[in-house]
Amino acid sequence: MPESTAHVELPRSSSGQTALEICETAARRAGELVMERFRTDVEVSLKGRANVVTDADLASERLILDYVTDEYPDFGILSEESEPVAGASPYTWVVDPIDGTRNFAEGIPHFCIVVAIANGETVVAGVTYDPVRDELFSAQQGAGAYLNGQRIRVSDRQNIEDAILGFDLGYDFGQAKHLMEMVAGIWPQISGYRLMGSSALSIAYTAAGRIDLYAHHSLSSWDIASGILLAREAGARVLDRATLHDATLFSPGLIIANASLMDQFLSMTDGSIWRTM
Repeated sequence: MPESTAHVELPRSSSGQTALEICETAARRAGELVMERFRTDVEVSLKGRANVVTDADLASERLILDYVTDEYPDFGILSEESEPVAGASPYTWVVDPIDGTRNFAEGIPHFCIVVAIANGETVVAGVTYDPVRDELFSAQQGAGAYLNGQRIRVSDRQNIEDAILGFDLGYDFGQAKHLMEMVAGIWPQISGYRLMGSSALSIAYTAAGRIDLYAHHSLSSWDIASGILLAREAGARVLDRATLHDATLFSPGLIIANASLMDQFLSMTDGSIWRTM
């Protein structure tokens, strides 16, 4: 498995805490707020085809941003429900106040909160928090990936016939159609699939070895911010779907797996429209 990347020291916050501690506190506080509103009569608005936002998303985002900008006032902001804000610092907060909002709105207990820090296109610290199960996935560049303080590693399965592939469809029908064609084409050579409605949580599950591979073609920076770091620090290869170079914060699509499964998956999907669209 790949080794974790070089360790990065981040500045302390205004209150003297580490950057990762601020990420963790922000996510946990937002998780408490979100759980108070889970399975209640939340206000739901449509942003696009099947893409919704609730008043809980907006409240979670405001709580997170108020807290982190007080601790690091010079950092920029890139958050799902707000306009981006440039900062005086090279660092940027990347926030998804609820990833899996449709699940949340429908009362399905599978969603999470993402709070991460990026330096340019490189994520240097971040957390993915599942408030339903109280599972906090955390990582800092060069320091490993953890679940509730315990080290996690990507799956060590070596045969793709035994592997589970996680994926999500996104909101573009044409792209999703090509993904489903790819999935159907490799079905006889793979153990099973999981489509769970929260890409950030599925990536965290891949980092923890619960899912063997993960693939997606249309993601936003806040969907993947903590996940690409978690997966790398857990020993996974994290590739940009289109270029097959190392994925960055701005990669619109990802493929994540250990080295052996990655090679097999790329061989199986070579020539598919999904890989090149």
